[in-house]
Amino acid sequence: MNGSGSRKTSGTTKTIVTLSKTTSAPIKNSLAGKLLKAIRSVLPDAGRTYALHEPEFSGKEKEFLHRCVETTMVSSVGPHVERLERALEQYTRAKHAVAVANGTAALHIALKLAGVQPGDEVLVPTLTFAATANAVAYCGAVPHFVDSEESTLGVDAGRLMEHLQAQTENRNGRCINRKTQKVIRALLPVHTFGHPVNLDGMLKIAHDFNLVLVEDAAESLGSLYQGHHTGTFGLLGTLSFNGNKIITTGGGGAILTHQDELARKARHLTTTAKIPHPWEYRHDEIGYNYRMPNLNAALGCAQLEKIESFLERKRKLTGRYREALAGMDEVRLVEEPGGSRSNYWLQTLILAPAEEGCLPEILKQLHSAGILARPAWTPLHQSRPFASCPRMELAVAESLSRRILNLPSSPGLTGDTP
Repeated sequence: MNGSGSRKTSGTTKTIVTLSKTTSAPIKNSLAGKLLKAIRSVLPDAGRTYALHEPEFSGKEKEFLHRCVETTMVSSVGPHVERLERALEQYTRAKHAVAVANGTAALHIALKLAGVQPGDEVLVPTLTFAATANAVAYCGAVPHFVDSEESTLGVDAGRLMEHLQAQTENRNGRCINRKTQKVIRALLPVHTFGHPVNLDGMLKIAHDFNLVLVEDAAESLGSLYQGHHTGTFGLLGTLSFNGNKIITTGGGGAILTHQDELARKARHLTTTAKIPHPWEYRHDEIGYNYRMPNLNAALGCAQLEKIESFLERKRKLTGRYREALAGMDEVRLVEEPGGSRSNYWLQTLILAPAEEGCLPEILKQLHSAGILARPAWTPLHQSRPFASCPRMELAVAESLSRRILNLPSSPGLTGDTP
């Protein structure tokens, strides 16, 4: 977008667009104008800039951080790391949570623990943030891009099943891509914008095609599928606590698993694979400096105490957007799938197919009014690093990428007392 740039404020990326503040008469009667009016009714302060998702520090963050500084335990050794892990286990009902430096590190190690080898293929939605595919590449493996469904914005289980039936064969218990002759090792679905993917479908595909299921739950802390937390259905799941997530540790993430040995291995690999000893430095394999610092974990402990308040207010914000957009046939608000609870990390609109050409003008008008909405990601198969990767037909994801609009989603936008 011309005239735009970005800067980081309070851990959140804000997109700054230099545009005229004036709105012409024809725009007022266009879809852009109608959307601007509807969204302004939810975000009424015309003099304010509304970021996409800002962190809220209304709990014990300062107290816990001060404690870290006083004890000088600010690196990866400290009581708050373990405290955050235990709190995440209690909240998600995962047997183990391993706190790491960021969500991408969590994905990288989870894929290694899932047995992904150099040259393997991993099934990844093309409609996701680049970190999902980057983590596959860190393992020396190749993303195999799959399509999404409009209802959940996640992997389309039915169409993926058809694709694998047509394009793969079972050879000695391994799923082989007939075209590339590579092993398809794992399935890596994403709970897009916090909405649970069809996990029954994912589990069936993983079973039928001998794949390891690893969940990218970076955006879905607090989201439930049939009463169970996302990230706990596969062999492993991953979370992100970036500055724009529902809770933040500044930078941070976690690996979830029910397997004792996988959790032990995750802690070992993310602590440079150092063999525990009071003074000797011995490493038994290539490891990674991926453990979360105590300082970040302290922030996360305070944040996690407030998550149900965040979720309650974000659901209330969803209701306000729903009411404001009622009767507008040109757009729909993405709602949680049946049998699920979404955390509504990012409030998401989808334009009707006939209106996809309006998205640039809508973004221009909203940014001009200080409402820093954003489109979805460019599909990863259209990006230079992944242009030659194997893929199925991706028509739905390509269409969604031209029609998705994320709206300001911070829990504080309801105006309620935290």
